[in-house]
Amino acid sequence: YTLVLANPPFKGSLDAETVADDILKITKTKKTELLFLALMIRILKKGGRCAVIVPDGVLFGTSNAHKQLRKEIIENHTLQGIISMPSGVFKPYAGVSTAILLFTKTGVGGTDKVWFYDMQADGYSLDDKRTKIEDNDIDDIINRFSNLENENERKRTEKSFFVSKEEIIENDYDLSINKYKEIEYEEIVYEKPEVIIGKIKELEKEITLGLEELEKLVK
Repeated sequence: YTLVLANPPFKGSLDAETVADDILKITKTKKTELLFLALMIRILKKGGRCAVIVPDGVLFGTSNAHKQLRKEIIENHTLQGIISMPSGVFKPYAGVSTAILLFTKTGVGGTDKVWFYDMQADGYSLDDKRTKIEDNDIDDIINRFSNLENENERKRTEKSFFVSKEEIIENDYDLSINKYKEIEYEEIVYEKPEVIIGKIKELEKEITLGLEELEKLVK
């Protein structure tokens, strides 16, 4: 195939004897989310593209099978992007956190840097009701992925940014966005305790005076 778009079964398990040998060559595992991903690599023609939804565990799982599969995609093919999705996008059916892997089968590598996007909203509430809301990152994701040349200067505090292949390798092929994004913390300066205590005392005086005046009125 030249294109695969998929949302394979998660959290399943198969007997190794029932799995085709050419899939097990890519990754030795019983987990369905990994086996389906290996199958997609196998059925693509060279130059074929894939967009597949996977549970977050595929991105950072520490088993040999998880690492082997991530290494396969990064080293032997071209991984273009990871779109991290919020955990409620599949409610009410499932609350698992997921991500979209975007890659091209080459057989000769080609991964130079990987584009990450931290998706916050898809146009619907993230509870079981999934009612329509205004917040929606999908148009922004499509626009930015279609113009990746404009993403090079994006900071890691923003929704989307690039991470080099070298840095991903240093992190044991971890593809979790939380491994690379940076969070800006706004510094909050509080008044000194003695100032706050003084203000509380002033308020207490005002309350006491107010109560005394109120008491006079009701007598």
